[in-house]
Amino acid sequence: MSGHFDVSAVVSTYNRSDVLTAALESLLRQDSSRICYEVIVVDNNSSDSTREAVENYIANGQKNLRYIFESKQGSSYARNAGIAAARADIIAFADDDVRVAPNWIATIKRVFDQHPRVDCIGGKVLPLWRLNTPKWLTHEHWMPLALQNYGNQPLSINQTDRLCLVSANLAVRRSAFKEAGVFAPDLQRVKDGIGSMEDAELLERFWQTGRECLYVPDLIVETDVTAERLTKAYHRRWHRGHGYFYAIKRADEIDDSPHRLFDVPAHLYKQAAVDAASWLLFSLGNGSRAFAFETRLQFFYGFLHKRRKDYLATRYEGFFREIVSFARSIAFPRRSDTQLETGVVDPSASHPGKG
Repeated sequence: MSGHFDVSAVVSTYNRSDVLTAALESLLRQDSSRICYEVIVVDNNSSDSTREAVENYIANGQKNLRYIFESKQGSSYARNAGIAAARADIIAFADDDVRVAPNWIATIKRVFDQHPRVDCIGGKVLPLWRLNTPKWLTHEHWMPLALQNYGNQPLSINQTDRLCLVSANLAVRRSAFKEAGVFAPDLQRVKDGIGSMEDAELLERFWQTGRECLYVPDLIVETDVTAERLTKAYHRRWHRGHGYFYAIKRADEIDDSPHRLFDVPAHLYKQAAVDAASWLLFSLGNGSRAFAFETRLQFFYGFLHKRRKDYLATRYEGFFREIVSFARSIAFPRRSDTQLETGVVDPSASHPGKG
C-alpha cells in the first residue's frame, strides 16, 4: 500500500478554512526533496469554504494534496478516515490550526529510520502569542491550550514512562494501528467540543501492546493562541469537558475504589473538598494557584455530572438508599476493599488532550 509514499500527513478540519490555508502552506512547502509524501485533508462535514480552499490548491498543481469528506461528526472519525485513505506506512497528524516546521516531514522520516523499534513519535506544539497573556496563564495552564513542550531532550514513552503526545504533532507506523486499533469515537471531540481524550487513550493501547513511543524535541509545530483560549471561561469549560470524558474512559488510576457515591469513587469527593479549601485559601493572594484549584473543581464537576447522569438512568434505587449504602461501605469496609482503596490523585495532570 505504501509503495510510492514515505509519509502520509493527515489534517482533519471542521469549519476552519480561515486558518487551514496557513497549515497547508507549511505542509506543502517542506524541505524534503528526497522524500515522497502526501497531504490528506479530511473535511469533517464543514459548511464553510473548506472544500473550495483545498481544491484550489489541487487545481494550482499540488499533486500530493488530496481532499476527503467524512460525514460522521467527530475528530476520531475524521482521523480514522485519513488513516484508511493514507498510502504510506508512516501516518502523521497535524491540526488545521498549526504550522509545521519546514523540516517536519524530513524529521519524521529520519527518526523512524533511526529508531526501527519506535512506533509512535511526537514533538513540541509551541505557542505564537499574538495577544498579551493574562498573569494567571502560567505553564500550569497550558493543557487546555493544546500546547506541548517536554524539554529539549528525547524521551522514551511507554507503559512505564507515561506521557501524552497530542495529535496536533504526531506520527505513527501503520502497523501500530493494525494491532492496537485506531482513534476511539467514544472519547472524541465533536464539532467545537473540548477536553476530549482520544489521543491519550490511543497511546495507552499502544503501550498495552508493547509499542514504544518517543518524544522528539526537534519535531516542532507552532499554533496561534486565540483570544478565546486566553479566558478563564474557556479553561473552565475545557476542564469540565475533560472530567466528562474521564468519566466515560473509566481509567484504572481513578476508578479502582470500592467506595462510591453515584458511581463516583469516594477519593474524588475527598480531593474536591481539599481543592475547594485550597481554592479559597489561594484566592486571598495567589490568583494563578487559586485558578489551578478551581479548574480541578471544574474537572470534578464534569466527572460527577456524567457519572451521576448515567447512574440515575441505569442503577438508581433512591437517594436515601444510595446514601446509606455509601455510608455503610465507608463505616464497615471489607478487608479486600481496604486493600483496593486508592489514594487521592490528580486525574487531569497526566493526560493532556487536544481540544
